[in-house]
This record gives sequence, C-alpha cells and structure tokens, in this order.
Amino acid sequence: MKTVYVDNNATTKVDGDVLKEMMPCFTDIYGNPSSMHHKGAESGDVLKLARKRVASILNAQPDELIFTSCGSESNNTAIRSALRMNPGKNHIVTTMVEHPAVKTLCESLEKEGYQTTFVPVDSKGRLDLDKLYASLSDDTAIVSVMWANNETGTIFPIREIAKKVKERGILFHTDAVQAVGKIPVDVTDIPFDMLSLSGHKLHAPKGVGALYLRNKTRFSPFLIGGHQEHGKRGGTENLASIVGLGRACELALAHMNDENTRVKKLRDKLETRLTAKIPKSFINGDQEHRLPNTTSISFEFIEGEAILLMMNEDGICASSGSACTSGSLEPSHVLRAMGVPFTAAHGTIRFSLCRYNTEDEVDYIIEKLPPVIQKLRDMSPFWKEN
Repeated sequence: MKTVYVDNNATTKVDGDVLKEMMPCFTDIYGNPSSMHHKGAESGDVLKLARKRVASILNAQPDELIFTSCGSESNNTAIRSALRMNPGKNHIVTTMVEHPAVKTLCESLEKEGYQTTFVPVDSKGRLDLDKLYASLSDDTAIVSVMWANNETGTIFPIREIAKKVKERGILFHTDAVQAVGKIPVDVTDIPFDMLSLSGHKLHAPKGVGALYLRNKTRFSPFLIGGHQEHGKRGGTENLASIVGLGRACELALAHMNDENTRVKKLRDKLETRLTAKIPKSFINGDQEHRLPNTTSISFEFIEGEAILLMMNEDGICASSGSACTSGSLEPSHVLRAMGVPFTAAHGTIRFSLCRYNTEDEVDYIIEKLPPVIQKLRDMSPFWKEN
C-alpha cells in the first residue's frame, strides 16, 4: 500500500545519515563516557562532538546543553528547577495552548499549592500579550511559553516576550520542540534562560532531547545521580541517540532553507487546494506567523477520527485536532482556547510535512481526501441539517 506520511509534528523518521552515524555506538564506540580507559575516552570524544553540533543549531555554547530523554523531561526540568531555586515564589505563567508536557505539569503543580496563570489566545491562536504582561508579579518564579504551537504551527513573538519577562527579572523558558530545525533559533539574540528541544521532531531517534541552560542561570537538577552532564542530570548518557541528535541538528541546519521554501510551498498548495475543493472547511491559526510545514484544517459536521481512519485506508498518515482517541469527547484544548466552533473542532486534521515529502504525495492527498469528506458528510445527520 502506498504510504504518505504527513504527521511529522508527532514524530519523524530517522534520517539515514543519522542512523549511519549512530551505528558504531552500538558495536564499536560503546564505552561509558565517564570511564578513564581509552574506550571511555573514545565515547567521550563523540559525545563532545554531538554536544557541539546541537549547540550550533541554537548558536549556544556546548557547555550550556544538558542532554535529556525527551522534550517532556526538558520542560519538567526547567519549570521544577525554577520553582526549587525560588522557594519564596509560587506563581507560574504559561499559556492555554501549551503542549501537555507543560500544561499538565502546571495543573499538577496547582494541586501542590502553586498558582498558574494560563494566558488566553484569540481566534487565530495569537497570545493576549497584555494579559501575559499584566500577570507578571514579584511572586512569579518562571514564565514558560512555547515558541510554536504543535497543532496549528502558530509562532509566538518569543523575542518580545522574553525581553519583557527579563526586564522584570523573571526566569524565562520556551518549549522550542516544534521550532528547532524548522526556523532559525539563536539564543544569543533572545534572552532565554532555558529552552527545550526533542530529537524525534527533527529526524533523530525517539528517547533523546536537550535542555539549553544559559550560563550562570541558577539550576536544580531534576534527575539526581552521578556527575554526568556537569552534575546537572544524573545517569549514563544515551550515547548513540545523542550522537544521532547531533547529526540530525547538523542536517536540519543544512536543510532549513528547503524547509522554509519548498516544504512551505507544498503546505500552501495542500491547504489551498483542499479548502477550495471542500466546502465548509477552513484553516486554523495565524497564517502569517506559523511554521512552514504545518496546517490545521477544520472540516465541519464530521468527526476527525473517522477522517483519519478512512485516510489511513488510502495510506495517508496525519493527526486529528481532537482528543477523542484518548477517550474524551472534547476537542483539543488548543482549538477550544481559540474558540473554534464545536461543529468544526471535532473535524480538524493536522497535516505536518517535512523535507522528505514530495509534490506527488501532496497531489495524492488532494485527490483522495475530498471524496472521503463527502462520504462522511453523506452519512452525517448534522451535515444534512446544515
């Protein structure tokens, strides 16, 4: 069966060059980087190179990186560290559209006595900056705002937000999991204290991520153990995956122009043709400020899960904008925060492309999806009523 994979914001396939560079770490360069013998030193050298490569995509210093298991660990580490280092402060500022790695953590922390301000967004997913700035107080320990939304691709004005937050002397963290590798990220240009990234969003393997920690930022480790990662994250490093992340970052930098030109044109073609062919459909998010690979399209009066199942029969892999697959009848928290009508939020599909996607694949989706939508609408009593 033909497969067209357009779910790259969920995860990406490992680049062949990344896998090739990882393989010696399983069979030859297998020493513990902390060991004093020559096999340990050999592993230490490739770890050092990987750290330098990951730092390069952020324009950071290599010693400002802490390797983690994923973006979620990086996010948890950043926020919990800020709270521990500021024991007299119990207020967190974040947004209503954060990834669950931040949103659910903050909700959990509220049960421990912390207070969270969830900043709202408008109908295009743009942050209410006035409310964000007004929420800052002497009791605020950290502000955590994602760089780009994983569902709509909407990019937030991170530079402006970071400067305002730092003027108040408050720690600032950004979940840049969806941004790194797709758009330029320069930590010397924006006053981040901490930044999270994840390997499997940019063609590295799952199970590896990183936390950027600006030098001299006060920090409390999340995972306590040995002296690894300069004492900032215990546990023997996942060497093969870290090496893969380093190579993936190197390749992402080399392909970033393609991501922002050819891939963007494919995304634009896909959404333009689909919304032209399918009535009662519209694009979610800020179409001017968004990731080049992402489009969220709502198809009114049908269920997103049904669309996904029927697309899957044609070999098309995408994601729903609804949380129904987790057993909830509620649309995604992102779409709810944007005020997307209930009749459309349930029928929302996210297409997220990458550098491997082709125009033929986009044409295939444009051919196969309209009949799917029509078939489902023919069976829908809500469509017949409208």
